Amino acid sequence: MTGWSGKRHHLAVPVWTCPGCKRQFGRHKQSHECAPAMSIEEYFSTGPVHERPVFEAVAAHLDTLGDVHVEPVSVGIFLKHGRRFAELRPMQKWVGLSFSLRHEVSHRLIVRKPIAYHGRYWHTANVRSADDVDDEVKQWLTEAYLDAASES
Repeated sequence: MTGWSGKRHHLAVPVWTCPGCKRQFGRHKQSHECAPAMSIEEYFSTGPVHERPVFEAVAAHLDTLGDVHVEPVSVGIFLKHGRRFAELRPMQKWVGLSFSLRHEVSHRLIVRKPIAYHGRYWHTANVRSADDVDDEVKQWLTEAYLDAASES
């Protein structure tokens, strides 16, 4: 993954591409809202100003890990490595950084109870600035990224 021009990035695992919206998914015929992804510039042209610095901090870390498919859609930015492992959703005063782990974690930014599903926990951290993307958050993003690829 180099740069954040909004271009599609290579995925390390096989995926299915929806013929209708051309978005990529980790499962064949994945259920989804069939709407095309935007370019990263289109996405940020309408969002809150605090969102892009958080995205850039997350992206800088993910860039050290390998291939990531960045999918800006109307509700946020989905990050995929085979399957979706994290997402960024803008809120009025923060960005909701959600990620999937096989265990629960706690952190000052995680204020809601993680949601359990299929042996995983979906966590959401309320990230107000790039400085909130600390070493612990980066560790969880790394774990979610590696886990996403391992199941395919």
